[in-house]
Amino acid sequence: MTADKFRSMALSIPGAVESAHMGHPDFRLNGKIFATLGYPDEKWAMVRFTPEQQRKFLKKAPSVFEPASGAWGRSGSTHVRLAPARVALAREALELAKENVTRRKRPNKAPEPTTMAVTPRAIE
Repeated sequence: MTADKFRSMALSIPGAVESAHMGHPDFRLNGKIFATLGYPDEKWAMVRFTPEQQRKFLKKAPSVFEPASGAWGRSGSTHVRLAPARVALAREALELAKENVTRRKRPNKAPEPTTMAVTPRAIE
């Protein structure tokens, strides 16, 4: 897998645009980053997984995936070593990352209805 192939696959996702963040290219949907290229260097990419998805991919392809450092990694951000990555695996990772940033978050519960007391105005 090359950086150009990863870029092409990321941009083939409907609605995806390339931008830049902290000096390296990123790929966004509705303003939300789902993948990046070039960090920590040009041999790497990153995808936004959930922690559960990250564990699955680390087990599936430990030579390709590793958690990002710190809190980002603990929350699911995962580095992709480009050279050993295969197209099908990278495409699967990008699709999951896309779903993760486009999935609507549901509130824990419906908001309580508000009621206002209405009092008649005094006629003067």
